[in-house]
Amino acid sequence: MQEIRTPAELSLVSGSDSIVEWAAQGFAAGADPGRRSRGVVRAWRQGDAVAVASPDVSKHDRLAVIGAVEDAAPLVRDVLREVGPSYRPFGDEELVRGLAERVPGLRFSASFGWMDTSDVPDLTTTAAWLDGDAGVEALLAEASPKSYAWPGHPGVRRWAALTGERGELLSIAADAWSAPEVGFLAGVATHPVARGKGLSRQVCGFVTAELVKRHRRVALMVDGDNPAAIAVYRRLGYTYRRVAAAGMR
Repeated sequence: MQEIRTPAELSLVSGSDSIVEWAAQGFAAGADPGRRSRGVVRAWRQGDAVAVASPDVSKHDRLAVIGAVEDAAPLVRDVLREVGPSYRPFGDEELVRGLAERVPGLRFSASFGWMDTSDVPDLTTTAAWLDGDAGVEALLAEASPKSYAWPGHPGVRRWAALTGERGELLSIAADAWSAPEVGFLAGVATHPVARGKGLSRQVCGFVTAELVKRHRRVALMVDGDNPAAIAVYRRLGYTYRRVAAAGMR
């Protein structure tokens, strides 16, 4: 395998794949071959396969992988020897299933959806960025306790919300783990009493527009068995991609 040294080289060999570019956050700082600390993003290629090791992004050490399984399997095997077993291979579902069959010790974990867009949604909303995160944790605990994004967690930058007449939070979403070329939407939650009113679409539309303007593209992860959420994101211009993750036994 060959280590990739610069963001420009990574973009070229990956075809600007959104999963790769999202995982490569902070890669410019990690391009120095003399640096091998725990927090450095690194990238490699072998044949037409590309892998990016990104520590502590969206709750996990992630190893984003693209390419043909014939090239990706030996690449992932060697990269995991280099970076350690905490990294979870992540990419298109068919590829990840193939990796789980070919890489010793690797086990398929779960499939889900990756959705991204480069379009600014056409909608009217009163959603806005919050000045701080007061009330966010309470709403998440009630409405979305399994959320990956929480106030104060590394990489969770800011929260947007729609509020009620008394200023109470009704629906929220976060700018979290955004990379220079790919913004990331997470932490979506709507208070139970406010559901069914289109508030989630409005706040997600606001964050999507803000992140597209800043990063060119925006992405998110969604459970594959959540058709209601997928439908909301599709109406905002997102396209769906079946992805999966695996981990070492």
